[in-house]
Amino acid sequence: MAPKTRREPDPDYGSMAEEDLVAHARNGARGAFAAIIQRYNQRLFRLARGIVSDDSEAEDVVQESYCRGFAALSSFRGDASLLTWLSRIAINEARGRLRRRRHTVELSEVEVAQANNSLVIPFKPDQSLRNPESDAARAQIRALIERAVDDLPDGFRLVFILRDVQECSIEETADLLGLKPETVKTRLHRARHQLRSALERDLHSAVQDAFPFLGARCDRIGQRVLARLAGLYGWESLEGRDAT
Repeated sequence: MAPKTRREPDPDYGSMAEEDLVAHARNGARGAFAAIIQRYNQRLFRLARGIVSDDSEAEDVVQESYCRGFAALSSFRGDASLLTWLSRIAINEARGRLRRRRHTVELSEVEVAQANNSLVIPFKPDQSLRNPESDAARAQIRALIERAVDDLPDGFRLVFILRDVQECSIEETADLLGLKPETVKTRLHRARHQLRSALERDLHSAVQDAFPFLGARCDRIGQRVLARLAGLYGWESLEGRDAT
């Protein structure tokens, strides 16, 4: 009787270097895609939320950004990191949604105002609703920080998210936003000043917990992205095994 052939164990995608991870993903390895999503989910979510100021829409932005990025993975040349490349896609996606949202709201407000012969008085949507993940420790402080960040002007808010929450360098932030490093420094200084004035407390110990991206949300986006990729790579027929 011929001996059974032993299946080689799956690679350890979680600890794999980025260039190797990209190579496996280009070959359709499901585990490689899952590892990329797991590695960059929180950073992309924070970045998207810093633009759209809404948890649910930020999830949609991240999901769409992964799908667009993975579909164009053959064009990734490694000139910048994969995170930077995906971040640019997420920024474009989020800003596009924001432009469409503002356009729709402004048109509806004008039409109502003209019909009623009244003034348009815009109000920001309520961002105080919290999801179950926000009930963890220090949730109240986190909510205060998030509301204060949401109230920052658009240019200041995104610089603050990238520098103080994402911990990107001045150069990385300037490159992502198409700004001069001096402009990044000025906007960050003003953003911090406004936050200190609004909160009247030291933010340093709490800011790293702002905009959490914990288990359920992380898993949800990962599952949705992988489901959209499944048909492309024929993963259903592999019964959960990774293509190599």
